[in-house]
Amino acid sequence: MFAVNNKTYIMKKKYLIIAMIFSFFAVNAQNDIPQNEKQNEVKVNVLSPLAGTFEATYERNLNNKSSLGITGLFVFNNKNSNEDTNYMITQYYRRYFGKKYASGFFAEGFGMLSSIDGKKIYDTNDNLTFTKGSDVIDYSLGIGLGSKWVTKRGIIIEVNAGWGKLLFNADKTDHDQVARFGLQLGYRF
Repeated sequence: MFAVNNKTYIMKKKYLIIAMIFSFFAVNAQNDIPQNEKQNEVKVNVLSPLAGTFEATYERNLNNKSSLGITGLFVFNNKNSNEDTNYMITQYYRRYFGKKYASGFFAEGFGMLSSIDGKKIYDTNDNLTFTKGSDVIDYSLGIGLGSKWVTKRGIIIEVNAGWGKLLFNADKTDHDQVARFGLQLGYRF
């Protein structure tokens, strides 16, 4: 009976120490953000309408060197687009290398949930066969690079490009890779 209470006491002590360490880091993380810096951004890809799509982004700056974001892309006109994409929802983490707050050159890692047409082309003995299946929903992981400029009034100009690979259903479509690119205009608030 004493051993159980002793183990319980030790476990409670370990959890208390871990909680204290995390709260210390949380307090320090809050100090990384200057009070006059704005953490929220909304952006629109100005190139996407040329491809018959609409792409919008929300980004939250965690500190002066990193941020998290989510992007939604919706295809409204497949006739103008050579791509077989229906929609994409992308979440990303960015690491900034510029001198100003959350701006300059960046590298990102992203995860993307996408819906792609289930078209497949088979090449057997110099004979091409085209099949059309149902839409394929898949998840991709990828990396990207870019640069962001922010004016004193909060206007954002951003260029980015990235590449990723489908993880689960690449065999059900003739696409096994995804690309991210754009010219974004936005506002930091």
